[in-house]
Amino acid sequence: MTVADVILRPLVPEWLLVVLAAVVVVVLLLALVGRLPAAGWRVPPLVLLLGVLANPTLLRQERDPVPDVVVIVEDASASMQAGDREETTAAVLEALGSDLGRRGGLDVLRVVAEGGPDGTAVVGAIEDALVEVDRRQLAGVVIVSDGQVHDVREELPEWVGERPVHHIMPGGPDESDRRLALEDVPTYAMVGEPLSFRLRFDDDVEVAGPERVVVRQNGVVVNELVTTPGRAVEVPFELDRAGETVLEVEVAPREGEISAVNNRAVAFVNGVRDRLRVLLVSGEPYPGLRVWRNLLKADPAVDLVHFTILRPPEKQDGTPVRELALIAFPVRELFELKLGEFDLIIFDRYARRGLLPLAYLDNVARYVEEGGALLINAGPAFATPLSLARTPLDRVIPLRPSGEVLERAFRPAVTELGGRHPVTGTLEAEWAGEWGPWFRMVDVETGAGQILMSGAAERPLLVLDRVGEGRVAQLLSDHAWLWARGFEEGGPQQSLLRRLVHWLMQEPELDEERLVAETVGDVIHVERTTLDPAPRPLAVTTPSGERRELMLEPAGDGRLEATLPADEPGLYRFAEGDDRQAFAAVGPMAPAEMADLRVNPEPLAALVEASGGAQLFTDTDGVPELRRVPEGRSYAGRGWIGLVENNRHRVVGSAETPLLPVWLALSLLIASQVFAWWREGRR
Repeated sequence: MTVADVILRPLVPEWLLVVLAAVVVVVLLLALVGRLPAAGWRVPPLVLLLGVLANPTLLRQERDPVPDVVVIVEDASASMQAGDREETTAAVLEALGSDLGRRGGLDVLRVVAEGGPDGTAVVGAIEDALVEVDRRQLAGVVIVSDGQVHDVREELPEWVGERPVHHIMPGGPDESDRRLALEDVPTYAMVGEPLSFRLRFDDDVEVAGPERVVVRQNGVVVNELVTTPGRAVEVPFELDRAGETVLEVEVAPREGEISAVNNRAVAFVNGVRDRLRVLLVSGEPYPGLRVWRNLLKADPAVDLVHFTILRPPEKQDGTPVRELALIAFPVRELFELKLGEFDLIIFDRYARRGLLPLAYLDNVARYVEEGGALLINAGPAFATPLSLARTPLDRVIPLRPSGEVLERAFRPAVTELGGRHPVTGTLEAEWAGEWGPWFRMVDVETGAGQILMSGAAERPLLVLDRVGEGRVAQLLSDHAWLWARGFEEGGPQQSLLRRLVHWLMQEPELDEERLVAETVGDVIHVERTTLDPAPRPLAVTTPSGERRELMLEPAGDGRLEATLPADEPGLYRFAEGDDRQAFAAVGPMAPAEMADLRVNPEPLAALVEASGGAQLFTDTDGVPELRRVPEGRSYAGRGWIGLVENNRHRVVGSAETPLLPVWLALSLLIASQVFAWWREGRR
């Protein structure tokens, strides 16, 4: 496009040109006041002189119009997936794009605002986009969002007053929502202690009566309560295990609400045990007497009660048993009154000596069946008539002695099953080189339990078993201390015994049948620890309730693995059958934008009003028409929203032609002066 214009290119400084013009005006006024008949003829030459000095020039420019920029902001946060908002938003964006495409002269800058832990940052997304835009080209901003925006500051940004900001909401002002929120949920809590949290249930619609709220702990219903909207209710709970526990609270959806996503609230509580209590009863003294004591005392989380029987069995001098100790052994207190307070009982080379009546050993067997833990570190006496296997403990001991003690050198080895068990699976990888030998073990008969390590003649050396609700371990040799002393390079004694103790006390990390899910970046990593390496499917429930199947594949060391794209925020549930579940959280479990899913004009109202824009609901106002308007005019009306027409351009070529060339200016100046003299001469 070619544009012509007349401009001034003064040959003298502008101030001097102004002074000369003032002189001409004064001369003209004096001539008029003094009524000098010839003075008027001096004015044209002076005016012509001013014109020459002003140097009027014809400017011709070739201009290319510069398109204006409109910023279209799409809210892509989780709350925009409620109801049919995704479809409505897509339709709005398509209509706006089509309208802008027909008009021309506009560049569209699309911005996507994602949700985060602190909510949706629409204003921040706009400011990031404006960094790349010449603000003189900005025609306006159009935000397509449900209004759940959390970064609007009290002091509005400076760009708000420059161009209109319009807000289109995919929905209507009459939406309703039922909401559930958890308050005061502890992050960490002691296992076994009574705890509580508060839940609040709100609804926009008056309901006929109270509603039933279900509370689940690790997928199992632990409480059901009835409450009404608007009330905060205290909910008691108790952690039954260490590690992560998932609390879920859910209220039934109501017909007509925008979404049931926030009818469920989820929280994670990390269970920690108080100091673990261990009862260690040592029998006949031997070089490894302090192995167990040193191991357990080195753990600050363990409270150890240790009793050692120092009198050897061959010393028979007729002294009554009750007089053998300086301090009376609190048998009744430990094995009857306070037995249930211990997390683990260890019999280290203990043999029947009359100190523990059979009734108390029966208490220990019942303690195991009801969820306790028992470790028997067997010495030679375990193969004799004084063996614990000839007591009521017989019903919880996995393998019974054959009566033979194998006295020969052997190197402990991990069995095929032990290679897949968390207690022993990584021992060989952790300890480079050959393990040192042991020289004694008790032979046993075939029985129950899992044989993780073998000894002389490939006979069982370490056996684990689950009895009732509890756990039992048998270590059929009293020579583990040789590894602790570094005999012939030693072996992984500390790792073995520590894991053995923690498996007995039911630490989740050492469970041989364990399902774990963890969010890593944009995928969920699922790991199944198992003694059965065969591939197997998992049932997956996504946050939106969709059910899928995920196949686990062997990964070695008794593990099966799989990954799942984390393409939906919320809680994923993984289940194998009815008794094994795992959970993985994608994004925050209580995002601010999910607290209330109704469209809400309030957060952006001040920003839109300050810019002169408009807020519209698609359900009642439809998709507005776009109009180009001059700056300073009204930016919105019934059924339309305006974008400023800036009329910016870029000069691609120009040419200047003086309107008074030097020869013409001199000719006119001389001619006017001669004419003025001639007129004066005739007077």
